[in-house]
Amino acid sequence: MTQSKTWSGKVALITGGSRGIGRAIAEAMGRRGAKVAISYRSRREEAEEVVDRIRGVGGEAVAFAADLTTSKQADALVGAVYEYFGSIEILVNNAGITQDGLLTHMTDEMWEAVLAADLSSAFYCTRTVVRGMMRQRFGRIVQVGSVTGVIGNAGQSNYAAAKGGLISFSKAVAREVAHRGVTVNVVAPGYVETELTLTLSERVRTRAAGWVPMHRFATVQEVASAVCFFADPLQSYITGQVLCVDGGIAM
Repeated sequence: MTQSKTWSGKVALITGGSRGIGRAIAEAMGRRGAKVAISYRSRREEAEEVVDRIRGVGGEAVAFAADLTTSKQADALVGAVYEYFGSIEILVNNAGITQDGLLTHMTDEMWEAVLAADLSSAFYCTRTVVRGMMRQRFGRIVQVGSVTGVIGNAGQSNYAAAKGGLISFSKAVAREVAHRGVTVNVVAPGYVETELTLTLSERVRTRAAGWVPMHRFATVQEVASAVCFFADPLQSYITGQVLCVDGGIAM
């Protein structure tokens, strides 16, 4: 894909950008001409590889380590991006984890860890970034949710609560900032071909794909394309929406 004039010079911060969906989003935005900053928690080598790939096609990119379950580190991350690039026009809250288990077996730690990584981190980053977006009267915030946050899933009550909360959070923020030219939307993937799903047995993968009307998992590039749709500078009149990239699971 050739670079676009509408994306050129726009600074995009993608959390959890070292692998999987986050990596695909970072590379897609880099190809479109955005300046890309990614955060990672521990996978430094993979993060630097993403940076190198974006720079290899003529783009600008940088990676920062951050534990976004704390507001202090989220604020520090945003500050570092501002210091490096000077602005942030696009925020993609992609960082998150899963710790699955039936409700009767779910510990306090499992519940709190997922809520912190999947919901609180998005709150911290959005709260900090949106201030600058409102001042500049332009911004695109895209949350990477999950179809689980739309329809629920047995064994994922913590994850469903976090991703469902992310949807409601995004709709509320969208109403607060719409008059300042800032949009807030959610992309909710279903089953995606990632490092995690590739470790599943063939029997489990076949059974899961059978629940999908399209009978396959999404690619990370398909999810990244949806995120780029919402993040596109020309998409100025779409806000507070949830786009399920799930092969038809939620329909």
